[in-house]
Amino acid sequence: MSRLGKMPITIPKNVTVTIEGNVVRAKSSKGELTERIPAEVEVELSDNVLTVKRKNDDKRSRAMHGLPRALLANMIKGLTEGFTKTLEVVGVGYRVQKSGNKIVLNVGYSHPVEVFETNSIKLEVEGTNIIKVSGPSKQAVGQFAANIRSIRPPEPYKGKGIRYQDEVVLRKVGKTGM
Repeated sequence: MSRLGKMPITIPKNVTVTIEGNVVRAKSSKGELTERIPAEVEVELSDNVLTVKRKNDDKRSRAMHGLPRALLANMIKGLTEGFTKTLEVVGVGYRVQKSGNKIVLNVGYSHPVEVFETNSIKLEVEGTNIIKVSGPSKQAVGQFAANIRSIRPPEPYKGKGIRYQDEVVLRKVGKTGM
């Protein structure tokens, strides 16, 4: 049995969970998230505890046992605590500023780049070079942060660009003049 898949998920009091067929819906004050569950596993809710069980013991069912449990645990964690990704803008003249529900990035292009908040993703700016992306869905926060990073990924020679705060950019040595 999957070590991760057999662990139960306790649901806090401020989160309500409903199971409709193979769709699990969770709702709290931070928002509402849904997750589709593969047909090989089933989810049971009893006494504010979610458990994920395999329908049979074939190879595909064993492979799909831990993933839905991890997705459901992330869903519950996101609705209680939320997820945050921090991006750092590095470079001479590179800066970011927040205006209304958007951030404006000046990252070396001839024009400023605008990124708008969505209804579930919130953007915060600290100083002129730190962006915080937060929201209840781990996948949505990570994808939104990756989209912002792709505007100007860090380059290996000077390290300029938008990077995750904990990211290590491998530096290359430039050409040597002879």
